[in-house]
Amino acid sequence: MGANSSSKAPPFDGNEDVTFDHFEILRAIGKGSFGKVCVVQKTDTKKMYAMKYMNKQKCVERNEVRNVFKELQIMQGLEHPFLVNLWYSFQDDEDMFMVVDLLLGGDLRYHLQQNVRFPEGTVKLFICELVLALDYLQSRHIIHRDIKPDNILLDEQGHVHITDFNIATTLTKDSPVTTIAGTKAPEMFSPTAPTSYSFAVDWWSLGVTAYELLRTRRPYHIRANTSTDEIAHVFRTATVTYPAAWSLDMVTLLRKLLELNPEKRFSQLKDIQSFPYLSDVNWDAVLQKRIMPEFIPMKGRLNCDPAFELEEMILESKPLHKKKKRLAKKEKDMSKSNSSQVRAGEYKHVVKEVFHFSVVAI
Repeated sequence: MGANSSSKAPPFDGNEDVTFDHFEILRAIGKGSFGKVCVVQKTDTKKMYAMKYMNKQKCVERNEVRNVFKELQIMQGLEHPFLVNLWYSFQDDEDMFMVVDLLLGGDLRYHLQQNVRFPEGTVKLFICELVLALDYLQSRHIIHRDIKPDNILLDEQGHVHITDFNIATTLTKDSPVTTIAGTKAPEMFSPTAPTSYSFAVDWWSLGVTAYELLRTRRPYHIRANTSTDEIAHVFRTATVTYPAAWSLDMVTLLRKLLELNPEKRFSQLKDIQSFPYLSDVNWDAVLQKRIMPEFIPMKGRLNCDPAFELEEMILESKPLHKKKKRLAKKEKDMSKSNSSQVRAGEYKHVVKEVFHFSVVAI
């Protein structure tokens, strides 16, 4: 998982051999703004994966098509031990699918909600693993823009993996990034906004995440519906407090990550590696996952909210585990009516054209 080599296929390649029929659906484990996640097993190799699936019609209605293909385009070129890596992508008449590494340890938000208290040594290792992932993304000119406990999954040994590249973007000299998305970093809310920002926003988010893991609340009180003017005011006036029980070294590191000025903020791997608190870290051993985490998720179970499975079974009008039967019935019904064939064919053609255009546009 994670570090395995894989042969990456183009997003939704019409000639790709792997399809929905090659997987057995086991159970639902999560959902996002317009996608859901389930555990699947590939029928030939018996290997387990996580499958993210998104309804095409909903993507079109919410104008999310371009984001989906952008996420796929970014993930196709990535492979790292501390990322959730993409293995297969395909589509059918109803949905788009991404098959990725299955991480059984749950996300860090789930563990916070389970009242887990992460000791400083655990958070220190999390930071080391995450900065290696951020350095890798930076080398590929990618800003994740949504580093938070919800998007950091643990494997069975307790190592971290960054997931959800839905709002990630590529930074180049010719295309500066100015859109406010995901991360609430100070440079996004400067008086001269909109201004361009860079990779430092991910390192700011890392600092916010580490702080929350240690204290179970964020350093700044900002909600999803807080206005941009209010956010700018918070950054100008609020003071971050650090509990006396925290080591001075950890506090100093967090201050460097939560520096308001991105020019002075720790935002490169060399900044972290040269910091005295981390001078004893064997970075090769970290990359190879030879440093064992202090926190190990509970084995023999999926560390996720069981409500996802109940919702899929009870509330979902088109549950994924019944897709094969549903599509077979639909095909049978269509064959009985020429008019139904025409309408279905027209709809399929329109959706196909939308998604074909999106691939070309990217």
